Amino acid sequence: MNVKVDQYVDLKPHNTMGISCFARYLTRVTSEQQLSEVLLWAKAENLPVCPLGEGSNVVFSGDYEGLVILVAITGCETTESNGRVLVKAGAGENWHGFVRWALDQGLYGIENLSLIPGCVGAAPIQNIGAYGVEIKDVFHSLQAMDVTTGEVISLDADACQFGYRDSVFKGELRDRYVITSVTLSLSKVFESCLGYGHLQKEVLQEAGDQPVTGQLVSDVICRIRNAKLPSPEHLGNAGSFFKNPVICDGHYKELLKTEPDIVLFPAGNGRWKLAAGWVIEHCGFKGVVRESGAGVYKHQALVLVNHGSADGQAILALAEEIQQAVRERFGVLLEREPRVY
Repeated sequence: MNVKVDQYVDLKPHNTMGISCFARYLTRVTSEQQLSEVLLWAKAENLPVCPLGEGSNVVFSGDYEGLVILVAITGCETTESNGRVLVKAGAGENWHGFVRWALDQGLYGIENLSLIPGCVGAAPIQNIGAYGVEIKDVFHSLQAMDVTTGEVISLDADACQFGYRDSVFKGELRDRYVITSVTLSLSKVFESCLGYGHLQKEVLQEAGDQPVTGQLVSDVICRIRNAKLPSPEHLGNAGSFFKNPVICDGHYKELLKTEPDIVLFPAGNGRWKLAAGWVIEHCGFKGVVRESGAGVYKHQALVLVNHGSADGQAILALAEEIQQAVRERFGVLLEREPRVY
């Protein structure tokens, strides 16, 4: 095999939660050919595999007794189709860097997803979304390699079964494929999506008498996110730790009797989306720090943080404590966003 494989590697530099644990084996691939080689090797050695981009949406609960594959396949290709521009990006491209690159090319549709941490390959797994836009809105297709056979397949949006922070890769196809590239359908014409009131206010205020541009929307969103979320370089975190729970209209009306100030948003079909950060804060967790080093960010209760010494078990224990408190007070179960290994 022409790909280097290291043994017993500390994964702390490879996960934004800053959890120190060890991978039995770790390798880095920059092409589909290299990925195919290491997958064949892992199969021969009967090892589980963990594909990893920038580790921004994972929690390692302990040492990983398998092969961690750092997917570093990069590059962008563009083709025009029916008035749209199809952009094929390697799974290892940094997501925010890709968004800014697209803006520099005069391509629009993902500017609202600026500064979301992670790589391009992880975007469809999570169906990342922010400020009224989800990856599914511009998704065209992806390529992925079968972990067992090495076969490369192509999946369109229907096959990916996108849902709220969800896809087929978190269900039926979990652990079966490694995404190698993602193709998005972007526009050469900018159309702003400013459905969130505070975003619209800040963008229009910043624009003044000038027209709103995609670059401006991206810049404002970056500023908002930087103010709300800690940088993993200074405080370990995996971004939003829980999904916003969706409840039915009857549950919503019952909650209003005891929680008249509760923050919700219409989710369609008589359902409501609860602001997870709000319910966590009102259960008294905002800013807490446990002796283990696990904590909740002081400026945003939706973000669990590592103050330097917490391991994965400590982070997950705090998450379970939060889930129990929220379930007892609000009757909803918060679902974790990060993947646990």
